Amino acid sequence: MLAVETISKTFNPGGVNERVALQEITLHLKPGEVVTIIGGNGAGKSTLLNCIAGVYPVDRGRIVLDGKEIHCQQEHTRAGSIGRVFQDPMLGTAASMTIEENLVLALRRGRSKKLRRGVTRKERELFRERLELLGLGLENRLSTKVGLLSGGQRQALTLLMATIAMPRLLLLDEHTAALDPKTATKVLQLTRTIVEENKLTTMMVTHNMEQALSFGTRTLMLHEGRILLDIDGPQREKTRVPDLLAMFEKASGKALGNDRMLLA
Repeated sequence: MLAVETISKTFNPGGVNERVALQEITLHLKPGEVVTIIGGNGAGKSTLLNCIAGVYPVDRGRIVLDGKEIHCQQEHTRAGSIGRVFQDPMLGTAASMTIEENLVLALRRGRSKKLRRGVTRKERELFRERLELLGLGLENRLSTKVGLLSGGQRQALTLLMATIAMPRLLLLDEHTAALDPKTATKVLQLTRTIVEENKLTTMMVTHNMEQALSFGTRTLMLHEGRILLDIDGPQREKTRVPDLLAMFEKASGKALGNDRMLLA
């Protein structure tokens, strides 16, 4: 379904600020697989998602989605089959547009451009139906400007926008990190429901190690631009945070010195 084959990415190559972000990453995802990704700051987690989404071009390697090479496609072209939710709730929506207008843009992403009605009755019914599932009362506020919503409401809306057109791949980049604990729990529950009900192939970056082991079907740990650990199945089911830390130390030869991960 998704094949990432020996991709590498270096920022500012040859300069004093050169930084190797990804080193020969190879990764294969099956349809419906849900992968959580953890690692310290600078491990390459967000860079990996950004390379898949087309934000950054890869220096070497191939990215194949549903049998089609996408590593040479522009970001807007890939957006037709890849949904994304960012860490910052403000990035995934247009604040000056209404909830309905944001959802229309998301639903029609990747479709051919042609003259049509602003919003059809069928689309509006779909929006109300999907918004009602969020349990936030937004189904009755379609004409409300998104800039008037709270951070949690905007992030829940962004999640809905990223999945409303049933993308082939969903990328979640620490999408609950900027929310308060109660709201973060709500958004994660919504994520679990949407992903499981629609069997969406998903990659989710998180700093929360408990979350990384309980959400989805597989866990990767990145370190210095490489995949250090890749666990799934029975091994993942019996793995706890202390086990994960021990596995990291054994594989890397060093203790995990990232307080944010240790305390999450």
